Amino acid sequence: MAGTTQPALKVIDGGQKDRRAFLRELYTVHGGSVYGRCRYLLKDASKAEDAMQEVFARALTHSDAFRAETSPLAWLMKIATHHCLNQLRAERAPWRRWFERDEKARPEGDRGAQAMETRELVRSLLSKVDPETQAAVVHYWVDGMTLEEVAALLERSVPTVRKRLERFAALTNEELKVP
Repeated sequence: MAGTTQPALKVIDGGQKDRRAFLRELYTVHGGSVYGRCRYLLKDASKAEDAMQEVFARALTHSDAFRAETSPLAWLMKIATHHCLNQLRAERAPWRRWFERDEKARPEGDRGAQAMETRELVRSLLSKVDPETQAAVVHYWVDGMTLEEVAALLERSVPTVRKRLERFAALTNEELKVP
């Protein structure tokens, strides 16, 4: 696009005010493109709006990761793509199917025995793995953190975290008899 100007990276380390001004400028210039990417990946306008807001929130909190030689749009698209793909992975998590089946089977207003049964099942599955895998599972599939964020939090490599999540998913599939 000839003639369009990319937001110049202002001195972000100067404080929160500079970060917000930079983010506001990015949102004005690239918000539509980020929304388009989220909508394309998630196939749902409402989810795409929520995802777009999350992308810009992450851009604000991780603005120190922006490199001046990188295009702001490319940086935002990377954040959007990772966020949406993680959201899709979390939605397909094997244990979520159990919750969905449990919700459909539950009569309206009943939060008793079946809710406890589901909680017990999740606790049972988590008890079969080590505490670090438990933390990775909760941070990734419940909190919606990225693999990179979980790896940084647990001070492990991304491949290590991925392997732990894959082993837990296999265990869950086996326990729930999911093909």
